[in-house]
Amino acid sequence: MKQTQKRKGEHVDIVLNQDVQGHQSNGFDAIRFNYYALPEQDFHAVNLETTFLGHALKAPFMVTGMTGGYTDAQKINSEIAQACAQEGIVFAVGSQRAMLEDPTLSKTYAVKQKGLFLCGNIGAYQLKQYSLKQIQWLVDAINADALCIHLNPLQEAVQPEGDKNWNGILAKIADTCDALRVPVIAKEVGAGINVTIAKELQKAGVKAIDVSGTGGTSWSAVEHHRHGLSGDVFWDFGIPTASALAQCAKAVKVPLIASGGIRSGLEAAKAIRLGATLAGAASPFIKAQQHAGVSGVRQAIQKYKHELKTTMFLTRSKDLNALKKAELLK
Repeated sequence: MKQTQKRKGEHVDIVLNQDVQGHQSNGFDAIRFNYYALPEQDFHAVNLETTFLGHALKAPFMVTGMTGGYTDAQKINSEIAQACAQEGIVFAVGSQRAMLEDPTLSKTYAVKQKGLFLCGNIGAYQLKQYSLKQIQWLVDAINADALCIHLNPLQEAVQPEGDKNWNGILAKIADTCDALRVPVIAKEVGAGINVTIAKELQKAGVKAIDVSGTGGTSWSAVEHHRHGLSGDVFWDFGIPTASALAQCAKAVKVPLIASGGIRSGLEAAKAIRLGATLAGAASPFIKAQQHAGVSGVRQAIQKYKHELKTTMFLTRSKDLNALKKAELLK
């Protein structure tokens, strides 16, 4: 078994069985909506529909990339993808590096469903290692609608086998945006994207940015559980999701995704109010899949939807455009 394949299985096992959540808030607890005791609208008429990169969605949610590239990942990705297709939200697979090393692992990522907006995934560092033709193959092989390029320098820095020479990555992202036949989404993996990086990514040509801040799964914590080095020191290092989102929303025009500790539809509503187009999460959905398969994931998504709709109902927000203007308490 190749090292990448082995590592993918270890990552999922740790996320499912160890405490790797951030110790500090994602920042959304400081944000409160003004409450309307007379909503003056029908709860059932509240509209969650939106569009993302030209694709119609039933709700503004994304199950962000977590896994792929080892045997058990095929079932995980397939069941989550099926639930996302049925619920009308976006799904992203985990890093596809493993299938570049072993093309037979493509089946663990090839989970396209009818009506599903599916995102591929590759690490920013791998853009230095593989050709543009190979990166396009990642997209084509799974019929992806977009490609997520994940930025994880913190995780790599605390990982003994991590990739640590990040010179020239931004230029590689720009080259990929120019060459690829689908939109590129840039994303962090839980340490946040600040306004400077967001501006650079927009200039490079990315079509959306996932700020993915602290407060959710800490990949430094995951690496700490793998090898016990300095991952614990950097457990909460980075920018809280709400802060990263607030910074970037004022400076860039591309759609923003807020992930990093989004554990309810209420927090998703706060993210949208701060400027996000979509709210994303991974850990709650992979745990739901492990517990009850497709139905478990659907129930988790429906819970997020209900909580978002409830928030909109109580803030007199008939749709997501209205939610973006909802009054906040000072």
